[in-house]
Amino acid sequence: MNKNTFVVGFMLFAIFFGAGNLIFPPKLGFDSGVEFWPAIIGFVVTGVGLPLLGIIVATQYEGGYKKALENIHPWISLLLLGAIYLTIGPFFAIPRTAATSFDMAVIPFIGETDPISLFIFTAIYFGITLWVSLNPTKMVDRIGAILTPILLIAIIALVLRMTGILIGSENIHTTTTMKMPLVDGFLEGYQTMDALASFAFSVVVMNAIRSKNTKETSLAKQAMIASVIAAVALGFIYISIGWIGNNMLLTQQTLSEVAERGQNLGVFILNDAATQSFGVLGRSVLGLIVTLACLTTSIGLVVATSSYFNSIFSKISYRNYTILFTLIGFGLANQGLNAVISKSIPVLLVLYPISMTAMLLLLVNLMMPLSKLAKGVPIILVTIVSILSVMGSEIVASLPLKAYSMEWLPVAIIGCVIGFAISKIKA
Repeated sequence: MNKNTFVVGFMLFAIFFGAGNLIFPPKLGFDSGVEFWPAIIGFVVTGVGLPLLGIIVATQYEGGYKKALENIHPWISLLLLGAIYLTIGPFFAIPRTAATSFDMAVIPFIGETDPISLFIFTAIYFGITLWVSLNPTKMVDRIGAILTPILLIAIIALVLRMTGILIGSENIHTTTTMKMPLVDGFLEGYQTMDALASFAFSVVVMNAIRSKNTKETSLAKQAMIASVIAAVALGFIYISIGWIGNNMLLTQQTLSEVAERGQNLGVFILNDAATQSFGVLGRSVLGLIVTLACLTTSIGLVVATSSYFNSIFSKISYRNYTILFTLIGFGLANQGLNAVISKSIPVLLVLYPISMTAMLLLLVNLMMPLSKLAKGVPIILVTIVSILSVMGSEIVASLPLKAYSMEWLPVAIIGCVIGFAISKIKA
């Protein structure tokens, strides 16, 4: 292991360490109560493990997931990647960056969600996003490169300070309504959307690794070791801020007030922890850092999504895609953070099983080559089952592993066998 490996590891960490994802572990920590550890482990599996596994798999295929999925069928690549880009782009991730920034930086001063204040804030936020996205430069990347370590240092300082405050306090772990905390944490990890991002940005990541003078023969090994480094760092951050949420003393009255104000609980816990640790000034600085980090993420996502769709449907210009996606993000962000999050859940419950199926099939294909049908049939079947499951259809209610929200897994295996058998018959 050399210095370059650590550089690549930190680069991977920076790619997946989104400021918008910081709000989920504190809420999960509080909600899980005495079942904190199984819940946070489940979260880390999907929030950390899957994205980095996705990158490792991508390094084995020239052209990343786009080419690998096109080899199965062009329509599978187009529909899956198109849905992923829209999800991590204008429909959910982009508006969430703005709504998170508003909750972190503005609500602590105005007290509650105000539609007019939210409208003004998001108008400025997306005005900057649009202006920079229409004229993308390396400046945004440089700012992001500076903000990531600053945000990391701020979070570590917050964790250390809150550990000192909470470690000696009485045991305040609450009971939990979670029936299966490991599964609940696993599903909560979908909210990071990072496993989906590994599909969209696999080529970008691979090129970034190559830029560190990595030899093609050692690309996969470098990515694997770097992924472990990034996973340890991400896991530490998520577990630490989840622990803070798990140990925060929030009365029923406080919870009611947070709900009445329409504020996100994870944001409230982070702001409250920052206030306890460093006072109002410290909370304000954290809010500013998160806002700037979210803004650079928003710009990056608008540019990436517009570039992707322009490369697929070139009759519409990059400029028009940028304007369209920015306006969609602006409109959806004005629903408020909780609404953006709640409306993303059904979509993520459909997309994640499909993406995990594709990822696992491509992983198996490396060890045991699979035919196109053996990869395509399970993806199609899992898509159908996932949609029916989200719709609450009785058809999927009795499927194996349904109680664990893993009903797609046996379907994927059966689909793979069916596809393999059809291939043999055709041959």
